[in-house]
Amino acid sequence: MDNINQEKASTVKKVDLTLKKGVFFIPWSLLILMVVLSFVNKDGFLGGLNAVTGWILGNFAWLFNSVTILCVATVIIVYFSPLGKVRIGGKKAKPIVSYGNLVWITLCIDLGAGILFWAAAEPMYHMFAPAAMTGAAPGSPEAATFAMETMFLEWTWSPMAIYTVAGILFAFVFHNMKEQASLGSGLVPVFGPKVRKYKSVVDVVCLFAVAAGMAASLGTGAMTIAGGLENIAGIQSGPVSWAIVIAVIVVTFIISSVSGVDKGIKILSNINSKAYFILLAFVIIFGPTAFMANFTFESIGAYLSDFFKMSFATGDIYNDGWAKGWPIFYWCNWLAWTPVTGVFIGHILKGYTIKQGITCNFVIPALFSTLWMGLFATASIYYENAGMGFHDMLLDKGPESIIYAIFDQFPLAIVVIPFYLFLIFISFVTAADSNTTAMAGLCTSGNASGDVAAPTYLKVVWGVTIGAVTWVLISLADIEGVKAASNLGGFPNMFLVGLFAVGLLKICRNPKKYDVHKEDYEEGSHGQYKVDYDDDADVS
Repeated sequence: MDNINQEKASTVKKVDLTLKKGVFFIPWSLLILMVVLSFVNKDGFLGGLNAVTGWILGNFAWLFNSVTILCVATVIIVYFSPLGKVRIGGKKAKPIVSYGNLVWITLCIDLGAGILFWAAAEPMYHMFAPAAMTGAAPGSPEAATFAMETMFLEWTWSPMAIYTVAGILFAFVFHNMKEQASLGSGLVPVFGPKVRKYKSVVDVVCLFAVAAGMAASLGTGAMTIAGGLENIAGIQSGPVSWAIVIAVIVVTFIISSVSGVDKGIKILSNINSKAYFILLAFVIIFGPTAFMANFTFESIGAYLSDFFKMSFATGDIYNDGWAKGWPIFYWCNWLAWTPVTGVFIGHILKGYTIKQGITCNFVIPALFSTLWMGLFATASIYYENAGMGFHDMLLDKGPESIIYAIFDQFPLAIVVIPFYLFLIFISFVTAADSNTTAMAGLCTSGNASGDVAAPTYLKVVWGVTIGAVTWVLISLADIEGVKAASNLGGFPNMFLVGLFAVGLLKICRNPKKYDVHKEDYEEGSHGQYKVDYDDDADVS
């Protein structure tokens, strides 16, 4: 492994990278324009942002749902197909990171800080304002069950499928098709080599989208940390404290990004994952364990029963905005991150089979998130039913207050809350690290393989810009600004990810047609090909 790292280090010194000015300046300028407009005409900026996102949701809610279901189906098909046995990078490819580190890295990137912010607070929204299609009365047991169904829908298998489609596609395209490290390369399986000349256009769109998505996620993380500081130190949560928190997060993930995968993100993801499980164990021991276990299993059954009904809901027939404000908002958020995150994941999957990549990107994160929601979301509902007034607290103090109210019910809250704040901080830094690295890489030429570190200044510029946009959004529009940014970022990527799924299915039909590593295949009966792979290859 040390030899591999030394070779990579020597390669970085020999390759001259050139800034792709159009790819960088167009999305960057659009973000700066957003900041300027917000200060020049706040009401006009917010009105325009809401009008655009309203138009997106009003006309394309059905397509967001369809792309999400397509991703779920695609991942399942690929997992059980011959493509699942193909080794990324060819039969002789060696892993860049160990499988254990790969699991932790993808877990932290896929879930990030959002799972910490929403797990406790969001059930209160659904429990007291359930979708009209349920017919459930606000605050009723039926509404509580619906709240848990929604948490599983938005945070487990469906979103993980979105990420997995992009990650697996880019892994195959970069390492098995030997395409350039560009987002546009993901369209080659669908449209053929002729699409390469448009790859810069795709990069521009996705860079703007992921920057908006990162701003939305950083906003939730900053608000949560500021709420915790108010809880334990009395520092008022507001624009000033948000600015300080955002600055610290941005500086940290820039430093981590500059240090490289083998140092920054690997260390952060290992710390992050261990902290996750420590917190889970604490809640299991000191929380209302029997209720959490029973209600989780009951809710999983309801979720499986209503999966398709909820996955395709738009709410139009009921004149109800719930679907567009929640699950479709989440599809926007996940899609905003997906292409650039997929580039990073695709790079580090080298040396593993497609099936192994699906396991660490789809199966393990979805199961982990199911466990997390089964503890924190049910605990929130339990304490609300016990008369703790969590819903009133949500309305008075904001969603960031709920998780701290839960910890106040446990012993050692004075220790647990600072630990939780540390976990939020590390979670977002880990996710932002990978995306900043990928964004900077996409802005440079001369990096065909994606193995060369992008210039430090690009990582700094992207980090600072996203931090500024985040502060503007949450200071001017609070949580609604976060949602609007997610909608804006996810819209163009919805079309791209749908095409990525189609491309992956095309590859699935005949992997050898696309794979330059012909030694991995031998001809079988009826002109079909079977894959020759080694499950015992070194993955350390």
